Amino acid sequence: MLKIELKVEGMHCGMCEAHVNDAVRKAAPEAKEVKSSAAQGTTSFLAETDRSQTVKEAIEELGYRVTDVAVAEYEKKGFFAKLFKK
Repeated sequence: MLKIELKVEGMHCGMCEAHVNDAVRKAAPEAKEVKSSAAQGTTSFLAETDRSQTVKEAIEELGYRVTDVAVAEYEKKGFFAKLFKK
């Protein structure tokens, strides 16, 4: 699983966050844990494949500007994660 984080300029409120989240979900329907923060200027989500370019284009179509994209391996951490580690 990959964690994809995008720096987004132009988000100013909760509605902006909601619009960006909707764009992410439409561009990458398999995306999980979609989160946006206007205060931090970030949007992040989890996906099985790298969908960063598709999501970037979808966000920019809304009029926001994506300035940076980071893709990293993600391993779910939880209370029992160490017990079930493969």
